[in-house]
Amino acid sequence: MFEQDYLMKLLLAFYQAMFKSIRRVMDEDEDPKEAADTLDEVVGNAIGMDGKSLLSLAPESITGVLQISGTDPRVTEFVARSLLLSSQYLTQAGQTALASLRAEQARAIAQAYGLELPDDPTDLSDLKEMAEQANA
Repeated sequence: MFEQDYLMKLLLAFYQAMFKSIRRVMDEDEDPKEAADTLDEVVGNAIGMDGKSLLSLAPESITGVLQISGTDPRVTEFVARSLLLSSQYLTQAGQTALASLRAEQARAIAQAYGLELPDDPTDLSDLKEMAEQANA
């Protein structure tokens, strides 16, 4: 029961962080680099590691960490989608090398877990449904 409650809170927090970052960048002209940093921090917290350390790993290594740590597959989808969104923000901030790494990390996770990444990382409609179902 405790584990299920924790998972529900985690998925909801992930969704909220992604949604807020999109709103801030689009509506409030937040620095896209700051939005990317926030998402990277959320990813690290979800995995129970320092986000900077985790996200400095090669794409295959991140996948290995997720698999070894037994991260719930629903969480891995939020992680992959957050990294893809972070990649978009980093591209907007002119940090193309880091953006490319984030996109590669997202694709590696998606491939390892059989996930489909959206063409538009700002489309959170399916994640909203997943977060709401987990919270029901």
